[in-house]
Amino acid sequence: MLGASGFVGSDLAGHLMHLGIETVGLSSKDIDLCRPEAVDTLAGIVAPTDPVVIVSAITPDRGRDVSTLMRNLMMGEHLSRFLVSGSCAHVVYISSDAVYADGVSPVRESSCRAPASLHGVMHLAREHMLTHAVRATGLPFLILRPSLLYGARDTHNGYGPNRFVRMARGDRKIALFGRGEEKRDHVYIRDLSRLIGLALLHGSVGALNVATGTSRSFLEVAQVVRGLIGDAVEIEYLPRATPAIHRHFDFSATLKAFPSFRYTSLEEGLAEVVRELGTGRDWATGRSGGGHDVRVREVAG
Repeated sequence: MLGASGFVGSDLAGHLMHLGIETVGLSSKDIDLCRPEAVDTLAGIVAPTDPVVIVSAITPDRGRDVSTLMRNLMMGEHLSRFLVSGSCAHVVYISSDAVYADGVSPVRESSCRAPASLHGVMHLAREHMLTHAVRATGLPFLILRPSLLYGARDTHNGYGPNRFVRMARGDRKIALFGRGEEKRDHVYIRDLSRLIGLALLHGSVGALNVATGTSRSFLEVAQVVRGLIGDAVEIEYLPRATPAIHRHFDFSATLKAFPSFRYTSLEEGLAEVVRELGTGRDWATGRSGGGHDVRVREVAG
């Protein structure tokens, strides 16, 4: 796994440990994907029978400019050069719903991909780069496009559940833009980890959105957080600098690919976040599991 020390990577590592899947997690401290020598380094680490999960990216909280875009594309170039060798068994790329045009609703895997942000441009470009690379060798390739993720370990502090919980626990106040009317699909981090685990076990290929199919306003999210933390938490309304953008998803492709999969409700997920932040516990400790057969399952795309 590339990007093992980040929010998604660290949660996925815990889930794979729970499944009993041996995982080698690499972070930027182990390998700098911006440097050309990363290609040979990966070739010396990854075996032909290994699946590769790619989570590595410079996130928007660390840069939203063209320089950040180019560094992310350089990482994509070196990953592509490695994949052209075909020296792995399966590739899973964690992209983003930011690749879709803002006005699309509901969003489906076949929806127009016309990103409005450089972050979305980066992911769309890397999707094309990696797709081109794996076509040369026929490697099984899956793209997952998560909507807004939340969880106790998130350090990005983006607008939404993660920031609201921290504000409520700290300042006893949650600040919303406008009236908090903007609706988004909020995904609990462990649901993404579970889907990645299923994809690895089934050898899934194609593209799949990671979204619950239920969009909730930021006001609703704040109210759930206030109910968990305490009624003394104040909800504050700030002037909106940009128009509200609502996003809804059709998640029928997930049900078709994995019929028994169910997303965690916002109420359940936020309750677990509050509990985890309150105890500081490691949810993965003590969990174990056995081996699994690997099958191939096609998903949307």
